[in-house]
Amino acid sequence: MSIKSKLVDFFKRKDQVAEGGGEKAVAKQKAMGKLTARDRINALLDENSFFETDLFVKHACQDFNMDKKNLNADGVVTGTGTIFGLPVCVFAQDFTVAGGSLGLMHARKITKLMDHAISKGMPLIGINDSGGARIQEGVNSLAGYGEIFYRNTLASGVIPQISIILGPCAGGAVYSPALTDFVFVVDKISKMFITGPEVIKTVLGEEISMEDLGGARVQTDTTGNAHFFSNSELECFEQVRKLFLYIPWHNKKKADKIKTQPPQDKFDIEKVIPTDSKKPYDIRDVIRAISDDSDFFEIQEHWAQNIVIGFARFDGETVGIVGNQPLVMAGVLDVDSSDKAARFIRYCDAFNIPLLTLVDIPGYLPGVDQEHAGVIRHGAKILYSYSEATVPKITLILRKAYGGGYIAMCSRHLGADFVFAWPTAEIAVMGPEGAANIIFRNEINNSSDPEATRKQKVQEYSDKFANPYVAASNGHVDSVINPEETRDNILHALKVCANKKDTQIERKHGIAPF
Repeated sequence: MSIKSKLVDFFKRKDQVAEGGGEKAVAKQKAMGKLTARDRINALLDENSFFETDLFVKHACQDFNMDKKNLNADGVVTGTGTIFGLPVCVFAQDFTVAGGSLGLMHARKITKLMDHAISKGMPLIGINDSGGARIQEGVNSLAGYGEIFYRNTLASGVIPQISIILGPCAGGAVYSPALTDFVFVVDKISKMFITGPEVIKTVLGEEISMEDLGGARVQTDTTGNAHFFSNSELECFEQVRKLFLYIPWHNKKKADKIKTQPPQDKFDIEKVIPTDSKKPYDIRDVIRAISDDSDFFEIQEHWAQNIVIGFARFDGETVGIVGNQPLVMAGVLDVDSSDKAARFIRYCDAFNIPLLTLVDIPGYLPGVDQEHAGVIRHGAKILYSYSEATVPKITLILRKAYGGGYIAMCSRHLGADFVFAWPTAEIAVMGPEGAANIIFRNEINNSSDPEATRKQKVQEYSDKFANPYVAASNGHVDSVINPEETRDNILHALKVCANKKDTQIERKHGIAPF
């Protein structure tokens, strides 16, 4: 065969593989409002930056007439490209080819890419659109999933791992996204579940739709399995790209510093915090009032809303923020909010991102439901995560800091480097009313005017403990600060902690309260 003939054959083979499952399958994919695998990659990455690998890999199954089927690229597209000019590894399952089902060679393409990402210190992005394990390959499909899960775990805390769910992600397949750092879903397109509606109907006799079982809203609002929600694939890709503006490419470096501007308006506490300490406010208003460009990139916005997590910048540097949200359940910690915060704290610690904690918490949520749901175990996760973290940890107490909640929200006692408090801070075992009712119970009950005595004792307790000065006098608070100088104090603390080195006791690893 001549060189020209070989080139013609090469281009023919390449074009055939690039067609995916063929015109009809591609048309069906688009009719569902979904892009093709290669279109998705090109929309996500910098223009013309994608370099495809393992284009001609084929499945190795000979049973059930599989030897007669030519599954182009074995249902997954893999390769490297760039985002903002920096290299990333990316794979996209191709639903037009055998429903994107995963066989052993399909998995090997992905694990080869994962090994490449780990060894070269590149983020890994997976676009999931698959019907699950390829039944014809039996245990080899399960082996493929296992090899992926193993590498997800090896890569954890080493490189960023991003999962984008753009179709079904069912059965064992959902565990890979669950092992990654951030999961993105799209309304009406993303589906995640362990057991499908058909099995549930057969076993339990219950009718349920895919959307109600594991749609995008369920995963962001109810389960917390997904971190970001969007209305279209293109909007989703913009979210992914924005995330990469805040995070480092691997765990041996810090996130890049970028040019930013100070907050738009001068900070005014009276515009943010109500005079009445019982009234709620939006903690995000505080964050935007002190962060660069008045910008805040929130994570898991729709789940466990009594705590807020996300990224902001201070003098161009990325900072992870954890803050109680007084607008929702008064900002208490419960099972879900503890999980949400603890996971984010560990992510920031793994990738050298300083932590700023904003405290306004009446404590852990009481009640039989929470106790039975394991609030002790879940609540301990946030204690463990803050104590374990070695990045700079800065805490600002805005208002309430009561009981175990005060300790849990990165207090001095859990290793905070700087603890600031506004004059509005109330640091105590519990709120004045509850404390007075217990401490002065006999005096109140024996009084000729119990209500008047109770109010007097509440005020007495408030004057003594519902302020930051007792804690400050004992060194638990480093400085009570003028709220207008909040940003300056945070910038100073970050500068002082920039070269922080924290040595820990030698051990293989701790036993986190999972």
